[in-house]
Amino acid sequence: MPHFTVHISETALDGKAEEGLIRGLADAVASVYGERFGRLVAVDLVGIPQHRRGIGGAPTDRTAPNITLSLREAAYRHPDVPDAPARLITAITDAVAGVLGEQIRHQVAVGLAAVPEGRSGIGGQVA
Repeated sequence: MPHFTVHISETALDGKAEEGLIRGLADAVASVYGERFGRLVAVDLVGIPQHRRGIGGAPTDRTAPNITLSLREAAYRHPDVPDAPARLITAITDAVAGVLGEQIRHQVAVGLAAVPEGRSGIGGQVA
């Protein structure tokens, strides 16, 4: 199952942004792998209180979303999805900028974590 963890300034989570980010990130995955895959996406939004985030060794008030997508390793090199990592990074960044505004595009950091086969599970079973 594709799983997003989004660390973001708590001030960016205003009661409206949450739904947009959750939907936008699921849609970003669907734009690369198809609608059926998009319905499997899980999203955790982790709000970081003001002054508890730093960039470059100094506290910052920037929104600075740090997004990690965990996905099975094989999905990043699926033969039917050329350039999947680049397409995902672009789609994820576009989704976040679409919700939070273009001014934060340059702040969006995306990491793609690859989970090897046999190293994930659901309901107590390796999946």
